[in-house]
Amino acid sequence: MRLRRFNVGCFGGGTGLPSLLGGLKANPWLEVHAVVTMFDTGGSSGQLRDELGVLPPGDVLKCALALARNESEARRVLLSRLPMLENGRLGGHTGGNLLISMMERYSGDFLAAVDGLRALLGCSGRVWPVSVQQASVCAEYSDGTVTRGEVEVDAGQSRGHDVRRVWLEPDVSVHPAAAEGIRNFDALIIGPGSFYTSLMPIVLVRGVAEAVGRMDGPVIMVANLLTEGRGMAGFTASHAARQLSDAIRRPVDVIIFNTAWPRADVLARYAGEHKQPLEIGTPPDGCEVVEGEFWRRDIARHDRRRLAFAVWSVLAKRLL
Repeated sequence: MRLRRFNVGCFGGGTGLPSLLGGLKANPWLEVHAVVTMFDTGGSSGQLRDELGVLPPGDVLKCALALARNESEARRVLLSRLPMLENGRLGGHTGGNLLISMMERYSGDFLAAVDGLRALLGCSGRVWPVSVQQASVCAEYSDGTVTRGEVEVDAGQSRGHDVRRVWLEPDVSVHPAAAEGIRNFDALIIGPGSFYTSLMPIVLVRGVAEAVGRMDGPVIMVANLLTEGRGMAGFTASHAARQLSDAIRRPVDVIIFNTAWPRADVLARYAGEHKQPLEIGTPPDGCEVVEGEFWRRDIARHDRRRLAFAVWSVLAKRLL
């Protein structure tokens, strides 16, 4: 056996993707990149999108920080929020979000702004926005009602509305640099992250499925730890794998699935938010399930080190 470096791409957003990136970057045999959702309408990112007309920078910032040479110091500085000023317009934004937004305004190019941030942070891999065209996530629920916007889709799901389908409005195209990066991946990892507002929007971008189809390596899905509100009651990791497969028009080859749960009081706290441990369900034919104990703290987040080792075990088995 001869070891070699793998060029690995990760799809997602929110808090799940940066945690995965931060664990994988420590492996000297991996060159790790991120393709990030760009349809955030909440918090600081959504406000900057509305007020300045820039693309939402929050998820890109978190991924760049995860790949930074000195992650802890970079996070301390760039995730600090500005105090509220007299006019109130800049207060509450993180320094990093403002930095990317200002770089975009001056350069006129969001990708150039992201690459500039990567250079400043000494990132070990690339971070690509999946698209630089503005769009919103839309959802139709099982009762026929429709909503628009990441925050609104999540809220409807939390209230108990079962998502029938999601789409982007308007239809947008994958950024050429992201498409080229995807085609050259040795493997693709999707998740963890909010299924309908972080993961599905990426694979719904026009051109993503075609780029993934030209990639030779395996597609790996990291299953979430919990469902995401009353609207996902009965939803399983296998449901997620099938929906992703339909969108990218090729099978999900591996599901990485958690088998460890925290104390009863922690689960009860999440149950109060109508979030339940995600079950595996019935995996698609030919899909391998890799199980492990990834939930190690009171907060619902995969253990970085354990998840990174699990991903490496899959890659070594399938690519070496």
